[in-house]
Amino acid sequence: MWSKPASQSQINAAMEAYYDDLCRAMRKRGHTPLGSQDIVHDIYVRLMGKPRLPENQSAVKAFLIRACINLGIDHFRRANFEKRLFAGNSEEAATVADSCQSAEDTADIGLRFVILEQAIMELSLQRRRVFLASAVGGLTSTEISKKSGLTKNMVDRHLRKAYLHCLQRLEPTL
Repeated sequence: MWSKPASQSQINAAMEAYYDDLCRAMRKRGHTPLGSQDIVHDIYVRLMGKPRLPENQSAVKAFLIRACINLGIDHFRRANFEKRLFAGNSEEAATVADSCQSAEDTADIGLRFVILEQAIMELSLQRRRVFLASAVGGLTSTEISKKSGLTKNMVDRHLRKAYLHCLQRLEPTL
């Protein structure tokens, strides 16, 4: 049974009391220490946005662990999806025949480069650095994470948002 919305102080107290237990539960399920912390922090942010906890105080810990487990499963699924999505490399892309290159498409390439450059410049400095390190520098998410001090999840999030932003800006020309 759910209580009325929980106060921020109740959520803070619950997260402080069970933080180590939540991180440990995530590590037991195969997440890295940093990944575990990211999941617990994401749960905290979500709870602050919609503050509800179980009415029974003894069920709060179990509720928080289950919420973290579910979010951890989502993280694994997203990581596997992204791995499959970005599995190709530039050599494979170069071998694909360009059968639909018309004169009109060729004329649009210059415009597309201008739009792409503008889209990249619209990104925040950190997101732009991560994007360029990946797209131009050819670095992996792990390498970018080590060099920038960001978590791999944050690097992946920056890359995903950067690619989506660029695709949205280029969409009218496609």
